Amino acid sequence: MGVREDIKVLLSRENWTMTELVAEINRRTGKDSSRSNFSHKLAQKTLRYEEAKLIGEILGYDLTFVKRQQGS
Repeated sequence: MGVREDIKVLLSRENWTMTELVAEINRRTGKDSSRSNFSHKLAQKTLRYEEAKLIGEILGYDLTFVKRQQGS
């Protein structure tokens, strides 16, 4: 699964729409990005790490790196 699908799953789980998410991102960053620009970022896989962290924060999640088990 890619980042686009991951974010869509989280939005669904938390009862958020993409439009609401973009509005909250804009509010927190002071930017004026559109839903279509955000969707394009997800489709092109150009979402920055800082943006992913902010999305997680908005939706109540932490981004973490987890060491893989050897032999898996």
